[in-house]
Amino acid sequence: MDKVGKWVKLLKIWLWHYILLEIFPRRRQQTKRGWASMILSGEEIKANLGNKIIIEPFDERRLNPNSYNLTLHNELLVYEDEVLDMRRPPRTRRILIPEDGLVLEPFRLYLGRTVERTETHGFVPMIEGRSSIGRLGLFVHVTAGFGDVGFCGYWTLEMFAIHPVRIYPGIGICQIFYHDIRGPYKEYCSDKYQNNRDIQPSLLYKELLSPEELRSIAESPP
Repeated sequence: MDKVGKWVKLLKIWLWHYILLEIFPRRRQQTKRGWASMILSGEEIKANLGNKIIIEPFDERRLNPNSYNLTLHNELLVYEDEVLDMRRPPRTRRILIPEDGLVLEPFRLYLGRTVERTETHGFVPMIEGRSSIGRLGLFVHVTAGFGDVGFCGYWTLEMFAIHPVRIYPGIGICQIFYHDIRGPYKEYCSDKYQNNRDIQPSLLYKELLSPEELRSIAESPP
C-alpha cells in the first residue's frame, strides 16, 4: 500500500473512532421515560468497588474524575498471517516489552492487554485512550472499546501507531469508564472472551464454523 493509501485508511479508522466512540457515548440517549444515560464519577466508581465493580489491582492514584487509568502488561501479540481469514484461527507471535521500552512500527496491529482484571455488574464498561497517549499518535483500540454489562476478564487492546513510538510496561495506557443502564438485560456470557486470562486474538471463526469444523481445528496439531 502506498503512502497516500495508508493515510486514507488511517483517516477512515479515525472517523469511525470519532463517530462511534466520541460522539455516540456522549450523546444524551433518552428513553420513552425521559431518562438520560449517565457516566459514573470517580467517587461513584470507588463507592461500587468490591460490589458492582471490581478492578484488580486497584490503585486510588489512578482514579480520575470520571474514569480509572488501566496499565499495560509487558507482553504483546502480533499476527503472523499475511492475510487474516475470518473463518480460520489466526497465527500469532508473542513479544516481550522490555523495561527500557519497545518501539512500535507504524501501520501494524499489536494486541496487548491490561495488567488489571475487571468485573462489571449493573453498569456498561467502556475503555478509551488517554489524551496523552493519543497525542503521541497511538490508538489503543481500533473499534472495540465498547464493553458489555457482566464482562469479567482482562481487556485486550488493539494498538496501532501512525509513526514509531516507544512504549513501556506498566504505563497508564487507557481509561475505563462506566455507563448506567436501564431496561431488562442479561449479563454478558461468551465462550470466546469471558473470563479470559491472557491477550486474545480474534475468535470470530467460532461464530462462523460448524461444531464439526471447530472440533477438527481443535484436534489438528498446532
